Amino acid sequence: MLSPAELIRTKRDRGALDAAQITAFVQGLSGHGSERWSEGQVAALAMAILLNGMTRDECVALTKAMTHSGDVIDWSRADFNGPVVDKHSTGGVGDKVSLMLAPIVAACGGVVPMVSGRGLGHTGGTLDKMQSLVGYNVAPSRSLLTRVLCDAGCAIIGASARVAPADRRLYAVRDVTATVESVPLITASILSKKLAAGLDALVMDVKVGNGAFCTTMQQARALADSLIEVAAGAGLPTRALITDMNQVLGSSAGNALEMREAINFLTGSAREPRLLEVTLALAAQMLTLAGLAPNLADAERRARAVLDSGAAAERFARMVAGLGGPTTLLSRRFAGLAQAPVTIEVPAPANGFITAMDTRAIGLAVNALGGGRLRAADAIDARVGYSHLSAIGSAVQRHEPLARVHARNRDEAITARERMLAAIVISDEKPPDSAIVRWASAPG
Repeated sequence: MLSPAELIRTKRDRGALDAAQITAFVQGLSGHGSERWSEGQVAALAMAILLNGMTRDECVALTKAMTHSGDVIDWSRADFNGPVVDKHSTGGVGDKVSLMLAPIVAACGGVVPMVSGRGLGHTGGTLDKMQSLVGYNVAPSRSLLTRVLCDAGCAIIGASARVAPADRRLYAVRDVTATVESVPLITASILSKKLAAGLDALVMDVKVGNGAFCTTMQQARALADSLIEVAAGAGLPTRALITDMNQVLGSSAGNALEMREAINFLTGSAREPRLLEVTLALAAQMLTLAGLAPNLADAERRARAVLDSGAAAERFARMVAGLGGPTTLLSRRFAGLAQAPVTIEVPAPANGFITAMDTRAIGLAVNALGGGRLRAADAIDARVGYSHLSAIGSAVQRHEPLARVHARNRDEAITARERMLAAIVISDEKPPDSAIVRWASAPG
């Protein structure tokens, strides 16, 4: 057994770890007895990696070792009719793209086993949005998952405890030792779980802005480049987009409220322009990378077609019903979605234009209403949050609503109203338009 202290010393002194050393570290994360690394040893190596980085080869080795620390799915016997492709977002406020993207790609011929996470901190989680639908099963058996993927073409689920268990322990240590920000460790964490899902292709949505983990383009590019390079080294074709998170994505923030917006989006009742643009951009990347369209323009045309025809909505409904959720999702669009008992408007304090938004503060305000969690084990209230949010650039009149609060009681609603007002900047001049897709990796 390689000495943990020697591995820590090597990385502390800016040395590179070889594949055998990295494998020993991962075995120490998931091992038992004398082979198991202590919390202090794991934290020390994580801090050394944060401070001194990793080479591409080190990160590839770490990703592969964590992938094989648990189950790795092999879909070769599943008799799917298309390539297995997924998308992963680094997280933001109001980011419900996955809810529409998975069925769009499925309706275009892809198979999307979308392994998603829960919200933590100021960002929402796709699993929490799905569980706002009564009865929806985010942890199906392998046989049920395969049946749903064969029938609907998509399934939004959570990761099994058997998937990349070494990463699960490493993340828990990083979360309490100020080492979450390490780009190599973020890269290995994301990609180990995606490789374990048996994907043929992956598209990354790296968020940038005041509501994202990456607040600058420099940070976002560093993470996007790392994900693409390490994924290629691990044998997973990957592309990335960098998309804006300087305002809430769409017109709602809060689990059941975002599910309502997604259903309206799929059925054509309402499609907020920025949300539509980023969803179609990601769909186009997924379809071309998976070989389902010859170029981005044709891929976006196909994505729009299945959206407008209702084919994507029908796939979503089949997925929800197949995983135990409401069976009347299209005929009774909001069946199984609870509503908060108190709603109040957020009135504009002055005439003008919305010029800026503290997106992180809005995410934290949703948490304060009960819609998020500070710790992974915290319970959440799916009903609460904000809807009818005005976007940056919107003209507003004094006393007209900027948003609507959904709360458990009036006192919490009033506090949330004040938090929203504090997070919005209104000025006399309309701000310049800003791009939602800030950067895209080159094909190939």
